[in-house]
Amino acid sequence: MCVTPTITGCITNAAMARRTLFLLLVGFVGMVCIIMMSFNKMATSEENRGSMLKFQAPAAKEDNVPLPNADSVQSASTSSGPSASTSNSPERIRQMQDLRKQLLKEMCDGDKEAFSNGKRSFEDIRDNQLENLVVDENHGIIYCYIPKIACTNWKRVMSVLKEGKPYKDPMSLSHNLIHSTRFTLLMDFPRAEREAKLKNYTKFLFVRDPLIRLISGFRDKFLKVNQLFYENFGRYILRRYGNQPDPPRTAEEAFASGMQPSFHNFIQYLVDPEREKEGLFEPHWRQMHKLCHPCLIQYDFVGHQETLQDDAELLLKTLKLEDDIEFPPPYENMTSPDHVLTWFRTVPLEDRRKLYKLYEGDFRLFGYQKPSELLDG
Repeated sequence: MCVTPTITGCITNAAMARRTLFLLLVGFVGMVCIIMMSFNKMATSEENRGSMLKFQAPAAKEDNVPLPNADSVQSASTSSGPSASTSNSPERIRQMQDLRKQLLKEMCDGDKEAFSNGKRSFEDIRDNQLENLVVDENHGIIYCYIPKIACTNWKRVMSVLKEGKPYKDPMSLSHNLIHSTRFTLLMDFPRAEREAKLKNYTKFLFVRDPLIRLISGFRDKFLKVNQLFYENFGRYILRRYGNQPDPPRTAEEAFASGMQPSFHNFIQYLVDPEREKEGLFEPHWRQMHKLCHPCLIQYDFVGHQETLQDDAELLLKTLKLEDDIEFPPPYENMTSPDHVLTWFRTVPLEDRRKLYKLYEGDFRLFGYQKPSELLDG
């Protein structure tokens, strides 16, 4: 209410009041704006920080290369199927090579004699224990072949290289021809020359999950008519473990009567302490490290059956042969990792554990995971 006696005084006071109210409103709006701007700035900062973290994540992953162990090597080696996947990048395959070789070196450095049957150096290996190392002098290559790990196809490649240019298609060479071919072996050379070749040549091998390799060997040698293996192993296994005192004399007769060793009989044969007295296993089920001696021979390339096509492509590039040789495609009827539990269903837990101890060296050296689902009961 205006208490000033003049009209002018009342008008002046009213204007002042309106001005004061206007300033208060302006101040209030300004404070609200400042608060909103602060919140917006904080939100923007958080968003930018999140974007930076997302952008930096791949670099951090590349910098922190995992140490080689069974889990890292195996998880990166396996694929959805038994043959090689072609989805891995060349850089990924090269990284896997580094991991595999680093793991092998660390395992061997930790206990070389345990993985080499007491041998301390290459000089301790007997001549007949070098019969799996194939030599190609023209290209400076040494290949240690392991049965049931694409060795027929790699022998095809080695045979084609030996014949020289123009190179044939490896698949033009039949299975029977390849396995009747006499390759040049490392044991054919004098000892001094062997060591020189090992030092200067590119050395490679391919490995496979030990249990899947065993299953593959059993299928190939005992579930098909094979007189040689039936005569040397099948009849004995039937008599000793299959409760068949007088098995048929020939593989054809045995198959006609439905009499073949079971997979459990085969495992019983392997874990029998008598095998240790007999010495080394037959090569199709001999431990991989006892065939190729990876703690006494420093391999330049370690391929895995599980990534066969990718590894073969990288190896041919390493040898500068990618434009000359095409590695053959994998076989259709391969043993699948998904069926391992089914195969071992009839094998008692005690025999499974004994079997793992026999092949533990292969699991550890080549980065394959311990099959806990088979061993824990």
